[in-house]
Amino acid sequence: MPSTALAGTVPENSIRFLGHDTHEHDEPHVVYVVTGAAVLTVDGVDIPLRRHEAAWLQPHVPHAVRVREGGTVLGPILEDAASPSTRVRVLGVVPALVDVMTTALVAAPSTDEQILPFRRAIARVLQTVSRPYFPVVYPEHPAARRLAKDALRLPLPLDELSARHRMSARQVQRIFVTETGWSFSRWRGRARMNAAVAHLVGGGDLTAAARLSGFSTRAGLVKALSRETGIPSGRLTADARGALADS
Repeated sequence: MPSTALAGTVPENSIRFLGHDTHEHDEPHVVYVVTGAAVLTVDGVDIPLRRHEAAWLQPHVPHAVRVREGGTVLGPILEDAASPSTRVRVLGVVPALVDVMTTALVAAPSTDEQILPFRRAIARVLQTVSRPYFPVVYPEHPAARRLAKDALRLPLPLDELSARHRMSARQVQRIFVTETGWSFSRWRGRARMNAAVAHLVGGGDLTAAARLSGFSTRAGLVKALSRETGIPSGRLTADARGALADS
């Protein structure tokens, strides 16, 4: 299978691979864990991925993957239009994507004609989960804007993010309040809830959505979602996907 098709970063151009050193692709692509666990490394930061979790990368993002626990990973290459809005977007478990990846793994497409429907199916799923539910204004300040994008993909506290961008935490807070209307923590929490909503709309559960969006418990996520959307907590707990789709 060509490396520019559904997957392939190993000599045999297999849909599955067992990890690879730092490299980049000319097209956007997805790192998806079939079994076991893996660590995706981007910009010197390790991003752990568990079974059925995925990360979505823009073109020309240098990255490495280490597979753990006897795991297997898929690395589908996508069409140019199917690119995330940030360099790396950690998706967590998206059941609709799991379905497509499982079908692709079983079907093992080997020609361009066979591969195309899977690439398009993956793109449709990614389009669905990438629509922001909550409008988020990014700061205009160049360094703060870069920090904001890092804040959504890297599990780092504000002081570490500030240091990475040669700013002080106090300076970042001031810029966020002035240019977005929210403190950094409120901005980050609201932006991360977009990831939670995308996961839920994609068929995921509240517990996984909470972990994906940085909440320690599902109750904490439900409370935050209820506050931001006005949807009663009980309705979100009973059927988050339906409640969010109807609002």
